[in-house]
Amino acid sequence: MRFETFSEKQALALTWWSNSSPYEDFDAIICDGAVRSGKTLCMGISFICWAMRRFDGKQFGLCGKTIASLRRNVVSVLLPVMSDLGFVCEEKISKNLFTVSFGGRMNVFYLFGGRDESSQALIQGATFAGVLLDEVALMPRSFVEQACARCSVAGSKLWFNCNPEGPNHWFYVEWVKKSTERRALYIHFNLEDNPALSRKIIARYRKMYSGVFYRRFILGEWVASQGRVYDFFDESFISDPPEGEMEEYAVSCDYGTANPASFGLWGLKNGIWYRLREYYYNSRAEGVQKTDAEYVRDLLGLCDGIRPRAIVVDPSAASFIEALKREGLPVLKAENDVLSGIRLTADLLKSGKLVICRDCVDAIREFSLYSWDEKREGRDAPIKQFDHAMDDIRYFAATVALPKCGSGFAATFVERS
Repeated sequence: MRFETFSEKQALALTWWSNSSPYEDFDAIICDGAVRSGKTLCMGISFICWAMRRFDGKQFGLCGKTIASLRRNVVSVLLPVMSDLGFVCEEKISKNLFTVSFGGRMNVFYLFGGRDESSQALIQGATFAGVLLDEVALMPRSFVEQACARCSVAGSKLWFNCNPEGPNHWFYVEWVKKSTERRALYIHFNLEDNPALSRKIIARYRKMYSGVFYRRFILGEWVASQGRVYDFFDESFISDPPEGEMEEYAVSCDYGTANPASFGLWGLKNGIWYRLREYYYNSRAEGVQKTDAEYVRDLLGLCDGIRPRAIVVDPSAASFIEALKREGLPVLKAENDVLSGIRLTADLLKSGKLVICRDCVDAIREFSLYSWDEKREGRDAPIKQFDHAMDDIRYFAATVALPKCGSGFAATFVERS
C-alpha cells in the first residue's frame, strides 16, 4: 500500500509520541469523529512504530469489540502496511497474537475482544507496555478500565479510537471531556481529513446517512438518539413488486407468542431484495395464542408453494426453530446485534438494495412508529414497541441481504460503525 500524503490530523496521530512533538509526554491519545476519516490505520501504524522505537521484548494489547472484527478491520490491513515499511510481522492466529521485529528488536502484540462485561476476565493478569482500543465506545467500561490497568510498564501509553455515540456515554464523559486532565491528546477527525477519499466518495457517504447516524458518522458529533429510528422512510421507499419470477426467495421471522409474530417473504431480482408480502399475527389483539405448529403452517401459507433458500429466525426462538427443522426447512439463526442491524437496514434501504412492497402494511406502519428510547441512559436502544416487523427486517438485512450486497457500503456495518 502506498501513501501519497497525510492530512495534518493524520500526521499528528502518527507522530505525537516522537521526540520533537510537544505531546511526547502525554499518557494517551484519543481519536474520534467521522467514519472513513483515516483515523484507524494511522493509529495502528503509529502504535506499532512507537512500540518498536521505545521498547524491546515487551507485550502490548490490541483490543476490539471482537477478535474477528479486530482482525478484519485493523490487523488484516495493518500488518501488510508494516511489512511494506520494513517490519517483519508474524501472525499466530491460533494464539491470537502477532510479533513484530525491526532493528534487532522484537515485541509481541496480543489480540482481545471486549464484547461484554465478562470480557474483562480475558485480560486480567497481563502486563502491557501499551494498549490500543479500536472502537472503544462499543466496549463495556469494565473491559476498557481493565485493559488500561494492565499498562504498568514505565513509559506505557493508551491509544483510543472510536466513532461517537450518545452524549451520556461513559467514554465521552470520562475521557473525551476530561482529555486535558487525563493528559490525553484529543484529535477529532472529519471526512475531509482523509486525503484518500475523493469528493465524489465523500458526497456519497453524506447521502448514505440521516438523522442521528448522519450527525455521528458524518459530522462526528456525540449526540443523543431521538425521534423515529428510520426518520428518512417515506413513500419513496415503497413500490409495487417487480413483474416475473424472482431469482431466489427467503423468509425472515420475528417469533412471538404473547407478543406479535411477524414474517416477511423476500424475493431477489437484479441485485434488489423486495419484501413481497408478509404475515403479522397479534395474539393479544386476537385473544388466541398460536402454537409452533400453527406458525409453521402459516409460514408455509405465506410462501404459497415457494421454496425459500433460507428462513432467518431470531436465535432465541429455539422451539420454533426446531419445529421448522422438523419440516425440513432451511433455517438460519439471525445475526441479532440491534444497533448494527439498524444501521445496516438503513443503509440498504437508502442504497435501494431493500424495497418494501405495498402489501406489507404492518411493516410500513411500524416504520412510521419505531422510535428511539430517549429516556435510556448509556448505549442507544429503540423503544420495545412497534418493533416486530422491524426486527424481522433487521434479521434479514444482517443475515441474508448483507452477504449478497456486502461489496458496498453495507459491509461497513458489521461489528464496526
